[in-house]
Amino acid sequence: MITTHENTDFDALASMLGAWKLYPEAVPVLPRRLNRNLRDFLTLYWDELPFVRPEDFRRQRIDKVILVDTQGVPPLRGLRPNAQITIIDHHPLDRELEKGMTYRGGDTGSTTTLLVPELMAKPVSLSRVEATLLLLGIYEDTGSLTYPGTTPADVRCAAWLLERGANLEVVNDFLRQPITEAQQALYQRLLEGAEFHDFQGRSVMIASAQAETYVEEISTLAHKLRDLYDPQALFLLVRMEDRIQLVARSTTDALDVAEIARHFDGGGHSKAAAALIEGQDLAVVRERLLQLLGAYVKPTTTVREIMSFGAHTLSPKTTVAQAEEMMRRYGHEGFPVVDRGELVGILTRREIDRALHHGLHQDPVESYMHKGKISVSPTDSVERLQQVMMEGGVGQVPVVEDGEIVGIVTRTDLIKLWSEPRRASRAKEIAQKMEEFLPPNLLAFLKKASKVAKEMGYSLYPVGGFVRDLLLGTPTLDIDLVVEGDAIALARRLAQEVGGRVHGHSRFGTAKLIFEGEESPVAPLSSLDFVTARTEFYEHPTALPSVERSSIKQDLHRRDFTINTLAISLDEESYGELLDFYGGEKDIEQGLIRVLHNLSFVEDPTRILRAIRLEQRLGFRVEGRTEELIHDALDLLRRVSGERICQELEAIFREEQPTRALERLHSLEVLSYIHPTLRYDDNLGEKIKALPQSIREWRALACRREEIAPFGAPPQDEPVLYLALLADKAESQEIESLISRLKLKAKEARTLRQVAQLRTLVPQLSKKGLSRSGLYRLLRPYSSQAIFLLWMTTKALKKRLELYHEKLACVEPLLKGQDLKRLGVPPGPIYGQILEALRDARLDGKVRSKKGEERLVREFLAAKR
Repeated sequence: MITTHENTDFDALASMLGAWKLYPEAVPVLPRRLNRNLRDFLTLYWDELPFVRPEDFRRQRIDKVILVDTQGVPPLRGLRPNAQITIIDHHPLDRELEKGMTYRGGDTGSTTTLLVPELMAKPVSLSRVEATLLLLGIYEDTGSLTYPGTTPADVRCAAWLLERGANLEVVNDFLRQPITEAQQALYQRLLEGAEFHDFQGRSVMIASAQAETYVEEISTLAHKLRDLYDPQALFLLVRMEDRIQLVARSTTDALDVAEIARHFDGGGHSKAAAALIEGQDLAVVRERLLQLLGAYVKPTTTVREIMSFGAHTLSPKTTVAQAEEMMRRYGHEGFPVVDRGELVGILTRREIDRALHHGLHQDPVESYMHKGKISVSPTDSVERLQQVMMEGGVGQVPVVEDGEIVGIVTRTDLIKLWSEPRRASRAKEIAQKMEEFLPPNLLAFLKKASKVAKEMGYSLYPVGGFVRDLLLGTPTLDIDLVVEGDAIALARRLAQEVGGRVHGHSRFGTAKLIFEGEESPVAPLSSLDFVTARTEFYEHPTALPSVERSSIKQDLHRRDFTINTLAISLDEESYGELLDFYGGEKDIEQGLIRVLHNLSFVEDPTRILRAIRLEQRLGFRVEGRTEELIHDALDLLRRVSGERICQELEAIFREEQPTRALERLHSLEVLSYIHPTLRYDDNLGEKIKALPQSIREWRALACRREEIAPFGAPPQDEPVLYLALLADKAESQEIESLISRLKLKAKEARTLRQVAQLRTLVPQLSKKGLSRSGLYRLLRPYSSQAIFLLWMTTKALKKRLELYHEKLACVEPLLKGQDLKRLGVPPGPIYGQILEALRDARLDGKVRSKKGEERLVREFLAAKR
């Protein structure tokens, strides 16, 4: 059996049809009470539809029930106690599922939308009447696809039904039927009894009335009143006989009307609900409703939540040219104009462009600004902000508190608010994560630092990678702290109170608080970095940024990728609150690397390398538009200093699996844009993967301790090894070009040169009959690192290179200088010649003892005479 709720609407009826098309063996039995427009529709099209009237349903045993658009099981004769009950409803589940019950739901604007995709996937035919009824179900519950709860799935299903012959003219006729005389009379009384309230900045309309007789479809009147007054929530209270009907509608996420209806034993979903209240007085119900609204309406979004704190201002006498320079420097589209501390107007990009077009560069901005005190306060709602923008015709509005400009709010801030659903506060969850992952003493210090910052009028935030990794569940102790205030002053104050010394950098507003000794209050760390919230601007592409003090929002905006723009408030009143102005958390959830703006790689092309490093480390992917911007900016890599390129490459080499990033850089042609000698292929990838193990094997072979020392802790301390492998095919001239391009240090440059030189010796080193002393003389001038790289990359020479490294490199004559003197050798260059000849003799096995070496010396001296 398929059935639905009483007072059936088109979504319920259409859902019954959709369920029957999927389960044709079921019987679709109508409820006893249908809305008037449904009755009219069925009168016209009954013969083409499968429904059964309840009085025509032959009583029989019911083994299975499919409930659509409702979760309440109606009283059904013949329903077996162990019957299977399937609930199909787009409203969230609000009951406990008993034995034998299953629930299918989803985030759609109508229940019909849950069923149509299944029809699309199966070879099910639809008549034009059936397609029209299904479309009526979607259109009724989504306000013809205009209600906020409408989803892309609703639109797709509607389009598919139109392709199947759904008739929009019929849909309009039955959704826009004229109201009856009884409805008109009740509508007039509701207008007279309407009252408006403000809860948390939300407009709520309550209309009460008494009907002398039963009036059908009060919900139709609710829609008409909402269209007339446009409140954010609407409640109708209508007494009919001994009952009160409550009908509720909402257009805001700040009020779930189903929660209100449940207090009156009703139900529904967040945007539409109803209840039938028995045995209560209308005035009492109204008072109870007001109390519930006071408790359930969530606070509206305020200007403070979306604004940027701090604002650059102009004087009325600032010239148009100067204003244009400030707009270019800061990327703003407008500035407040202030005269003697008082807001007198707003200047926008549009006025500047017009003045420049007419050559009025030196005119004062007061001639072109929007005059007047156009502003909002931090506590104003976004609805008030929207009104101010429309009335003033501006997209940037100063935020004024106690007579002072404290920030600015823009149309971009509004658009971001609309485009991203507002998330519930996660302060407790974030605070718990910090409690779980941070050492207790370090967390206590951060709370102490925040308290001190507050005393100084500042705010303190952990930001960037620490927050990202905390959300990913892979936290690190690499904590960057941003101060909305003076970071150096805060660090010095903390040093006075808890000890430590401060190393500050006034140009960038940064400070390192360093603790010496074993009793560090931030153990296991020995220092913490504090950074003044700042904004950056670039004089030209690839330049290092110029810096100015700013707000936390602007500070986060200067960062490379959205996933690194997150911050956590440490202020006591908002402790644990996640600051996410740029969609960073959503990109973390979707695994995306995304830049904040289209010029990001132009301003700093090294972000290209960072993007790929993060992508491969986190298992994310570079977002499509961001990858396009990488391709567009590749040529700018040639203008970046070698030192900065090296820093980014070394960071990649230090990754746990650097080959992933190197392969991706190669596929994007990044390596060749850095320098043509840098190449990557699968064979090289295998060598790089084997590098740590190869270094361990090479170190184990070393016959001298000094041959081990140059390698440090493999492989992270040796970026030159990776560079040499990437440039494995380069000739000496190309190596010199690479050294010059990357501004390599002398030691690294020497290794690369030696590797190139060693490759020229491969024919000699491979020569048959090469003596041990000949092998020694060929390799002795080169470092262990250079020989190691040749050993890694030249399979045919492995045995000879291992022989040298394990045995020959350590061979020295037993005789020393004093022994030669004792044997009568006159001092001079001859000492070196004799010792070299003795080493060759030992290498080639001609002598094995000190006496044998003495004999060779005497023979040498005799020959000289």
